[in-house]
Amino acid sequence: MNSSQAQALRSKWHKTQLLLQHGSIKPFVPETRKYSKANVKSMLEKYGMVYVKPERGTFGKGVMKVEQEAGQRFAYQYEEKRLEFKHLDALITSLSKHTGKKSYLIQKGIHLLRHQNRYFDIRIMVQRNAKGSWESTGIIGRLGHPRKIVTNYHSGGKPMALEQLLKSHLSQSKQAELVKKLNELGITIATQLQKTYPKFRQIGVDIGLDHRFIPWIIEVNTKPDPYIFNQLTDKSMYRKVISYWRLANEKKKVAVPSKDKKNNNKNKDKIANKVDHTNKEPKSKKG
Repeated sequence: MNSSQAQALRSKWHKTQLLLQHGSIKPFVPETRKYSKANVKSMLEKYGMVYVKPERGTFGKGVMKVEQEAGQRFAYQYEEKRLEFKHLDALITSLSKHTGKKSYLIQKGIHLLRHQNRYFDIRIMVQRNAKGSWESTGIIGRLGHPRKIVTNYHSGGKPMALEQLLKSHLSQSKQAELVKKLNELGITIATQLQKTYPKFRQIGVDIGLDHRFIPWIIEVNTKPDPYIFNQLTDKSMYRKVISYWRLANEKKKVAVPSKDKKNNNKNKDKIANKVDHTNKEPKSKKG
């Protein structure tokens, strides 16, 4: 994968556009727009709550939850701090201190399911096996920090067995149906992205469930952390994820020549050009 393709894969906007092209994925993609004052206004009027997030970024850094409250009041939360405003202009001015000149997106807010009054979402690990076919190799719940809006492990979230988080919401048979649906969705997403980027070998799909158990695609991570699965008591899922992760890295090493090799080849070309140049016969002078 070249550098321009890697840059595109890091763009949440670009990945969202690719997912929207697939008919069976599109219904699960929350409406997403480029950040602007007009879009903040219209999205808040439409949904009441939205997330403002960097177009490029990891670990939930820079994500803000923005709300329009009763009586035309506004509020947003960043990390553990919540600020309230009487006017939209004041809200935008404050948000702009965080966004700066970087590219940000606005995403429809999902009212996530809770466990012990804390929000949780789901990470699905989808990886290629030795034959190159896609498999859903792991699924795990991420319980959010009690005072934060993101569930990422690096932001204080707690990885947990999904059945623990769902048992107060769904029966075992309904849980099994849901997990099957999520695994299938994960494979469909990987297959769709593969059409544009055929060489990547694993993704982490972050899913938020609302109160109707609709699986909203919050984000697709093309460099997923396999080690969160090691937090589970049962290590069987982690063993499978890490073995596929190692396989992906081995394939990557074979496919991508090292910088040293590239530099050596460049040096060889330079030397060859010099030798070729010095062996050329000098042009005869006209008498």
